Amino acid sequence: QVQLVESGGGLVQAGGSLRLSCAASGRTWNFYFLGWFRQALGKEREFVAAISWSGSSTAYADSGKGRFTISRDNVKNTAYLQMNSLKPEDTAVYYCAARLRAGDLYRAGTYDYWGQGTQVTVSS
Repeated sequence: QVQLVESGGGLVQAGGSLRLSCAASGRTWNFYFLGWFRQALGKEREFVAAISWSGSSTAYADSGKGRFTISRDNVKNTAYLQMNSLKPEDTAVYYCAARLRAGDLYRAGTYDYWGQGTQVTVSS
């Protein structure tokens, strides 16, 4: 059984920062990549960033390049998403996801496990 638990969301003013955490437990040794997605109200879930379980490879959506940094702690089995220079358009529920095999990192449907999400609200 696999469990992903996100934390760190909240309300922040534009220009501020937040760090999201995703704690993974269970059969994590099968993980290939961990990803962050977000879903704003009335919109489709979209890719934000991903990191290989080894930590050697990362990928970012254009919307977060230069502002967001994904990382992971091997000891704690936790992935992080550091978000700086936040904008109101970053407001969404942020989800952590894990995948077991190679494929299209940008497609939510190709991930095998999901967390419950954490709300990020950026005020203008």
